[in-house]
Amino acid sequence: MPAEAAPSKPKAQKVSKDELLAFYRDMLMIRRFEERAGQLYGMGLIGGFCHLYIGQEAVVVGLQAAMKPGDQVITGYRDHGHMLACGMDPKGVMAELTGRAGGYSRGKGGSMHMFSIEKAFYGGHGIVGAQVSLGAGLAFANAYRGDGKVALVYFGDGAANQGQVYESFNMAALWKLPVVFVVENNQYAMGTSVARASSETHLHRRGASFNIPGEEVDGMDVLAVREAGKKAIAHARGGKGPVLLEMKTYRYRGHSMSDPAKYRTKEEVDAMKEHHDPIDSVKKRLIDLGYADEEGLKAIDREVRAVVADAAQFAQDSPEPDSSELLTDVLIDA
Repeated sequence: MPAEAAPSKPKAQKVSKDELLAFYRDMLMIRRFEERAGQLYGMGLIGGFCHLYIGQEAVVVGLQAAMKPGDQVITGYRDHGHMLACGMDPKGVMAELTGRAGGYSRGKGGSMHMFSIEKAFYGGHGIVGAQVSLGAGLAFANAYRGDGKVALVYFGDGAANQGQVYESFNMAALWKLPVVFVVENNQYAMGTSVARASSETHLHRRGASFNIPGEEVDGMDVLAVREAGKKAIAHARGGKGPVLLEMKTYRYRGHSMSDPAKYRTKEEVDAMKEHHDPIDSVKKRLIDLGYADEEGLKAIDREVRAVVADAAQFAQDSPEPDSSELLTDVLIDA
């Protein structure tokens, strides 16, 4: 990878045909959904900020496969992939992106602020690093209730330099909270390379002073992600406290739709796509193992594209929120 060499991969792991096909479909769903979201943004149907997850799909799909029902997810504003991996309806996600009443936040949250308590997805947060302290709070509630749940808290390499992240590390370690902190290190934060912004570029070491174990993981390999996720979640669920996972990944698009990404070369991006693409690597494994052929995988792609097309159409057909919704959901009686 551009900032440093890719982390070493674990030994070959056993994976069933059904598991591998599910990983392929889930990652492809995120990829195709994000591609369509980019198109709708270009058409003016999505306003405000829009941060695409293209290239990073293996992280959320692999970690979701390591979780148990009830485990929670909270993340920053590059969040569409996390929602889909949690099982949220693509129609509701796309409708929210377009600001429609059929969206998960009834069209008032947009790309960065939507939630699903049913799927244990707690956002989507627009303030850099703010979700980390909120995620520690979720884990504190789990510990207080003794419900056996684990919170997965995602943040990026840019957010890794925020002070509230380390306050959260300290409390999570002190109280042995059931939380897994996941740094999605896509190398460039908003547009500045890790090497230029961080004195310690091995971000999995950032928890060392709090006695939080850390691991560097090839975030472009869904099986490596799942394996690391299983170990980290078991550690946290077992009452041993937090774990910090650094997912070495890469985004193919700019930081947001308004970012031309001129801080890196086309050759660098093309090399990542050619040699490290998470979907292509699973496709190759499926074919090499005899689990699928080209025609079968094309059929999955057509199915996924149809789901995404339906979601886009649903979003465009859904009405905008009524003006009476303007001041709802602002306060809650407690």
